[in-house]
Formats: sequence, C-alpha cells, structure tokens
Amino acid sequence: MNTRTLEEVEKEIAETKAALADVHGTETEVYARIVGYYRAVKHWNKGKRDEFDQRKMFTLEASKEYDITAANTVNSSETPKTVTNENPVMNTQAVTYEMYTKQTCPNCPPVKAFMAKLEMSGRAIDVDTAEGLAEAAQKGVFASPTVIFYNAAGIETARCHNVDELEAIFNKIAVIA
Repeated sequence: MNTRTLEEVEKEIAETKAALADVHGTETEVYARIVGYYRAVKHWNKGKRDEFDQRKMFTLEASKEYDITAANTVNSSETPKTVTNENPVMNTQAVTYEMYTKQTCPNCPPVKAFMAKLEMSGRAIDVDTAEGLAEAAQKGVFASPTVIFYNAAGIETARCHNVDELEAIFNKIAVIA
C-alpha cells in the first residue's frame, strides 16, 4: 500500500491544474448541410453563417411547445405520483384534439385505434371531404394522419403523426400527472 502525505497530494493536484490550464487543442472543423450538400461551416458566406449561428437543436423533452399539459402546471412542492406502465396516471381533462385522416391512408388505422382508447374529447376530420381538406389547409396540416392537441385555453400544444409520437407525448403526461 502506497501512502502519500497531504502535501504530496496537494502538490499533485496543483501540477494537474497547471497542466490543464496549459492545454491547447486544435480547431474543430464543423460540417453542416447547406443547399443540398455538406460543407465546412467556416467556408460559408456571411448570410448562411449567421443563419447557422441562429439554429437551435430541437429535443422533444426540452420543448414547451410539445407539452400538452402546459395549462395544468404542476406545483414543484408536491410529491410526484408513482407511475407504472400497467396503470399510468393521466390528466387529460382539459385537453382536446383534432385528428386529420384519409380513407386510403395506411398509417391512419393505428393512430385511430390509439386515440379511441383515450378518455379525451376530440373530433376526427376526414380530409377526403372538401370541408375537411379546407380545415386541414387552414391549420397547416400537410400529412395524414395528424393529431393536433389543444390545452384548456384552446392553444395548440402538440402535433403527432404516428403512434410512436403519440406514445412519447402520453408517456410524458403520465410522468407529469
């Protein structure tokens, strides 16, 4: 067993801090897609470079836009409820939805089945009809299926296009509720 004194340990720490302070790496070259192909960002023109600098990385978890429980804020002093996969706790009373589907859509039946299992008020809109297509165009719906969720204030809080996205949203609600 090698025993070191306190002075030896402090000397080693000081040497390590000095070595870390003197670390000089090499410049990292970042490539990103621009107008259909990848190119080093440092070679972009000023306009495209400014556009790149303004980009933000999107993550579903960090997005308040995709929080369909935004109207139902949770008090942080409350103790969180335990949630299991067999019986998730969901607070969807104030949430409504609109589901845009087509008769010939191969992805619509699983989404319809998922939404039918929920105890949530909402409506299905058939985009094969002129009225449904006009409403979809007004709401910016470009694909079917699309499910739009609204909070109690009637503000759009999430858009889902498949069962995986719906499950991600409702797993988040189960944890929050």
